[in-house]
Amino acid sequence: MKENLTKLIKKVCTKEVMFYVIFGVFTTVINLGVFYVLTDLLKWNDNLSNVIAIVTAVLFAYFTNKDLVFHSEAKTLKAKWKEFVKFISGRAFTMVIEWGGGALLFLTPMPQMISKLIVTVVVVILNFFISKFFAFKKSKK
Repeated sequence: MKENLTKLIKKVCTKEVMFYVIFGVFTTVINLGVFYVLTDLLKWNDNLSNVIAIVTAVLFAYFTNKDLVFHSEAKTLKAKWKEFVKFISGRAFTMVIEWGGGALLFLTPMPQMISKLIVTVVVVILNFFISKFFAFKKSKK
C-alpha cells in the first residue's frame, strides 16, 4: 500500500505539475486580485469584474504555461499561432464554466470571494488537462 502511494505521488508530482501549480497559484492570485479591486474597491458589477479578471489571468497563464511549464515546441509563426488559438479556445471553454459557475454561486448567500475561489479551483484543474493534452501537446517523435 505504501509503495503504491509513493509511486502515485512520484508520478503526479512531476516538475511540470509543480510548475503548473506554482503558476496556477499566481494566476489565481491575479484573477482574485483583479476581481477584488474591481468589485470591492471600484464597486463594479460582479459579472463584468469576473470577465475582466478571467481575461487578465488567462493572458498571464498563456505566457507562463507556454514558456515555463509546458515548454512550447512551436517554432514557426503558424505553429505558435495555432498553439495560441488552441490555448485561448480551451480557456474560452473554461471561462464559460467559470462565468456560469460564478453567476450561479453569486446568487447564493455564500460570500463572493468564496464563490469565486471554488469556481477558480475547478477551472485551474480543467485548464491543466486542456493545456497539456490539447494546446501544448508534444509532437510524437
